[in-house]
Amino acid sequence: MTQKSKLNFVAENQIWKDHVETENIAAKRWPERWGFMLTPVEELLKDEKKPPAKPKIPLPEHLQIRPVTPVETYIKIHPSPPVPQTTQGFIGWRSTVPGLGLERYSKIISTKGAFYKDVQWPNEPTD
Repeated sequence: MTQKSKLNFVAENQIWKDHVETENIAAKRWPERWGFMLTPVEELLKDEKKPPAKPKIPLPEHLQIRPVTPVETYIKIHPSPPVPQTTQGFIGWRSTVPGLGLERYSKIISTKGAFYKDVQWPNEPTD
């Protein structure tokens, strides 16, 4: 504010009266414009039609979900052998026990050279 506007009390008072008058007019108009916001939600929704409940159709036996079977019935966890004392013994310590091996259903057979033996080629290239 400048020095002149500080001294003009009449103009400042008139501006203040105009602001108060504008707020009073807005307060009187508010119910007709925004009064619906005061209505409770239950009262607004009482005339709404509820969708009819869908009838539950029983599923055939083969489509029903079976109860969950615990994992322990399928997976058997055997106790591990004692932990070796040295780091050298630690390498492969579980794979040496036959029951804990990774090859459960068949042994890994290396096919290296099997094709050469079938065709009777030499393993090393010859010049």
